[in-house]
Amino acid sequence: MTEQGTTLVIRPRRSVIMCSVLAVALLAVFVVVAVLLRSSRTGVVFETADQVAMIGIGVLLAAGTMLFANARVRADATGIEVRNVLVTRRFPWDQVLSVSFPDGASWARLELPDDEYFSVMAVQAVDRDRAVEAVRALRRLHRAALTD
Repeated sequence: MTEQGTTLVIRPRRSVIMCSVLAVALLAVFVVVAVLLRSSRTGVVFETADQVAMIGIGVLLAAGTMLFANARVRADATGIEVRNVLVTRRFPWDQVLSVSFPDGASWARLELPDDEYFSVMAVQAVDRDRAVEAVRALRRLHRAALTD
């Protein structure tokens, strides 16, 4: 969690580490399998194109895994921008009823009108004290924007 001028930027920490380790492991497994394909005695003939395809699949899976490390929140006095896996949405503070972190939830969420909510994957339970501080900072910004 960093503050850039008057903009609060929040990114997850532990999920980035876990996703990075998983992406490297996936890529390593697919590279090893691709290298060992030629020397297997299964009766199937594997060519160079098959090996390249296996490595390509590993790269795609590793890139897909890293999408989960892409979460971010940018909040300022006017509103909050939430980037989750593939979707980025901006909400003005007057559209947000509250910032909550329900018991047992994996990440925080924005409570919206009509009993709707939007997940904030950048504020994750596995980040523990960082997540608590992030929710408090977002609540301060929300409260300040509504009192102005």
